[in-house]
Amino acid sequence: MKLENAVIAITGGARGLGLAMAQLLGSHGARLALLDTDAAALDQAVSALHEAGIESRAFITNVADEASVKQAFGDIAASLGPVSGLVNNAGILRDALLVKAKEGRVEKTMSLAQWQAVIDVNLTGVFLCGREAASQMIEAGNEGVIVNISSISRAGNMGQSNYAAAKAAVVALTTTWAKELARYGIRVGAVAPGFIETDMTASMRQDMLDKLTSGVPLRRLGQPEDIAQSVAFIMQNAYFTGRVIECDGGLRL
Repeated sequence: MKLENAVIAITGGARGLGLAMAQLLGSHGARLALLDTDAAALDQAVSALHEAGIESRAFITNVADEASVKQAFGDIAASLGPVSGLVNNAGILRDALLVKAKEGRVEKTMSLAQWQAVIDVNLTGVFLCGREAASQMIEAGNEGVIVNISSISRAGNMGQSNYAAAKAAVVALTTTWAKELARYGIRVGAVAPGFIETDMTASMRQDMLDKLTSGVPLRRLGQPEDIAQSVAFIMQNAYFTGRVIECDGGLRL
């Protein structure tokens, strides 16, 4: 897909990975719809992109809410035109062990609220936004691309039953949609990031960061731009669909 003048929606687009994706895709001429729950962060992101000569608009959206998603995509079509691309990037963490016990006595468990919050945003949000984007592409007669952001945690990670389950399911959605939507000229791919330098890692103690990076063959954290480049590759490569790019510094070699 040619990025120039393409309307691309990015969920979680106000900061971090989402903003890095917006900056890179926008530098190729894409017109961006940034979806996020944080109005102030959205305004800052749009302002920064405008200063770089990138066209973008902000849409306050709760990706876990069907009405909010439908409203957002309707507003995108009305203000920018129908989408040609979507990056399902929005996600949250609510980490906890399934069961925490001491001396045979259960002290704590992952709550249903912790489970449901992550599933709602990280999985149901992907479903809702993917459905709206695909519908819009088909009805507009546009070929398009959907990129879902998974994680290397999809293989399973201690303390992340909710997150790992959602990110594994995101890959299942990716392969399923690639098969279903190919007939309409819509490609679907996924990116599975490893440990990336974000606000969350910036707040960690140095000894914890050292331990985190020691298992990465490249011996460093990835940059948001690395993930943005993976997204751009999927968007632009016309023969890529139904597959996952693992961008993790060789962590899962």
